[in-house]
Amino acid sequence: MAAEPTWRQTLQASSGIARQSTLVGRTCTKRELAEAVAAGQLERVRRSWLALPATDPLLVAAARAGVVIGCVTRARRLGLWVLDEGDLPHVCAPPASGGVRVARDGETDAPRAVVHWFAPVMPRPPHTLEDGIENTLVAVAQCVPFDNALVIWDSALNKRLVDRDVLARLPLPASARAVLAEATPFADSGLETIVPRRLRWLRLRIVPQAWVLGHRVDFLIGDRLVLQIDGGHHVGAQRDEDIRHDAKLLLHGYHVIRVSYQMIIGDWPAVQKLIMEAVAQNLHRSR
Repeated sequence: MAAEPTWRQTLQASSGIARQSTLVGRTCTKRELAEAVAAGQLERVRRSWLALPATDPLLVAAARAGVVIGCVTRARRLGLWVLDEGDLPHVCAPPASGGVRVARDGETDAPRAVVHWFAPVMPRPPHTLEDGIENTLVAVAQCVPFDNALVIWDSALNKRLVDRDVLARLPLPASARAVLAEATPFADSGLETIVPRRLRWLRLRIVPQAWVLGHRVDFLIGDRLVLQIDGGHHVGAQRDEDIRHDAKLLLHGYHVIRVSYQMIIGDWPAVQKLIMEAVAQNLHRSR
């Protein structure tokens, strides 16, 4: 059996795509690469990139456009909490970059990506197609609403993908510095960022994932007010168990407010009204 070409091994270690200059001289010659392209083993992307046939289409599109994947799209690919990614991928490019060629819609001529033009706070290596975490967070802070940005920043700190002290020393724009001022590494989910921040004005103790009567509750507000949030998986046996626990909480003097994840994200005023009414009746206090 013939040995696997060295260039293939290098590409497989680089998510299937790399600059030709990364391959030539280190793993193979230009002639070998040209033969691989002619044989359909490689795809040439613009002039300087080469990709394996099964490479992630978003990486190939970024190479073809002369951009890097960034902002909320990159955050999602890193496994961070993203509340709303939108319909289009987000990419980044240096200011006044003449080599950017983002594909456009055939009918509307609108770009098929959201392009962020800004000088990175962390230098981008020429061989990368995905932005670094620091640049990603800066793009997020300048792109999405504050709460959405804070969710992503908290998530990055929680997963230890970035060092808070390093961020503080970077030349951050005002929007990013404002998010950094409130970001913490303690939130295990986006809800643990959003709910306490939006209820901070109540000046009440809010404990996420509190252990009450043998089960965890999403939030314990004050002493006795429980906020439970149902996700899309909240069906069947899990739903039955939660109903039983709600009844147990009520029998022990707790007040339970159960809402959906979508209500938290899309109809916060309605959720806040329920909590305000409970607090006004002192249902958050021990009796």
